[in-house]
Amino acid sequence: MTLTIKQNIPLKIKRLGINGEGIGFYKKTLVFVDGALKGEEVFCQITEVKRNYAQARLLKINKPSKFRVEPACPVYQACGGCQIMHLRYDKQLDFKTDLLSQALKKFQPQGYEDFEIRPTIGMADPTHYRAKLQFQVRKFKGKVVAGLYQQNSHRLIELRDCLVQDETTQAIINQISLLLTRYDVPIYDERKIAGVRTVMIRKADATDQVQIIFIASKPVNLDFVIRDLTTAFPQIETIAFNLNKSKTSEIYGDYTKILWGKDSIEEGVLDYRFSLSPRAFYQLNPKQTQILYGEAVKALDVNPDDHLIDAYCGVGTIGLAFAGKVASIRGMDIIPEAIEDAKANAARLGVTDSHYEAGLAEVIIPKWYQEGYRATSLIVDPPRTGIDDKLLETLLTFKPEKMVYVSCNVSTLARDLAQLVKAYEVKYIQSVDMFPHTARTEAVVKLVRR
Repeated sequence: MTLTIKQNIPLKIKRLGINGEGIGFYKKTLVFVDGALKGEEVFCQITEVKRNYAQARLLKINKPSKFRVEPACPVYQACGGCQIMHLRYDKQLDFKTDLLSQALKKFQPQGYEDFEIRPTIGMADPTHYRAKLQFQVRKFKGKVVAGLYQQNSHRLIELRDCLVQDETTQAIINQISLLLTRYDVPIYDERKIAGVRTVMIRKADATDQVQIIFIASKPVNLDFVIRDLTTAFPQIETIAFNLNKSKTSEIYGDYTKILWGKDSIEEGVLDYRFSLSPRAFYQLNPKQTQILYGEAVKALDVNPDDHLIDAYCGVGTIGLAFAGKVASIRGMDIIPEAIEDAKANAARLGVTDSHYEAGLAEVIIPKWYQEGYRATSLIVDPPRTGIDDKLLETLLTFKPEKMVYVSCNVSTLARDLAQLVKAYEVKYIQSVDMFPHTARTEAVVKLVRR
């Protein structure tokens, strides 16, 4: 039977997909239903029909899952920032373990059936965990609002009390919206107006220090906003401006300037402190980062004779967890400010056996090998796009003895493992829930050269 748009059908949900959507079969056709849970019997309306599957909108739950809960967030359905808040938290953790199995089954790295996938490590309190906020700002009827775009749309959903956002950063963005309105600061409009388009706020868990970046499509006067903001929130240490004139979905442009305060804030993980400049990457869930980095240290299992490469090193945080445990540490990142932070962080910790360079890992690592450097261990924490193809080729050429792959995307992880298993044995995969109530998880993979 051919499904048609607006057709209403009954469906039994067999499992959850990688985006947290319910999946069922209707007359042998795969149907995806946002908001449905495994085991539920639902009534839904077809919204899109493709050659091999269909999308549907949930209309009614005829038989709910016993693990379904009422989301505490009033804008949960509209926002789209979280996908599985309607699933009981312990079952969210089971789902995230299953995510890894689904991805491995799709890409089928050799021997994947025998990989040890350890249960996902969750949080005791999975609320207000996001220490970094990145909200769009727009003006409606003379009032500036801040929030996230509704999924697959350009409709901005105002967020004033987000259940997963750190409460201090939420209070600050609420005040920023008021001040941008009060002082009539130009606000970006995709059609015609140049001005402030995005605000980034990050709070250090170890020190409570806060940094802010105003991203705008043209220079704007923020003097009064900065004055009132720093008076209201003394924990603010840095306010920066980033110019992004592009029409793309990229958040940042190339130009960043400190408008007020210090160049960086101080954060801590495990047993050491480090500096974070505004553009530098750091995990958005600092409490679970303690767990994640601890698992990475355990998985790499270094000795004093090891020489370590920290690819995609950012400000050096993961690599510096091995300070004093290895003979040398080297790292690279494409953001020059992050490399300067990494150098400063290593110097601050008294790590003299470290070296950091700005650039692409697939270019720098071969150069180091040509210069005579030999790594025995490597840790790689790439962006969601996974390891660059050229870097994969580089790793399979030079083959350090042991490797830890820290991933924030199960699909690109499984894809990359299909190549890495040519030279490495997967000892185990440990999932860590860095993003409660979303369909994302982080994973630490222990690899040893064959």
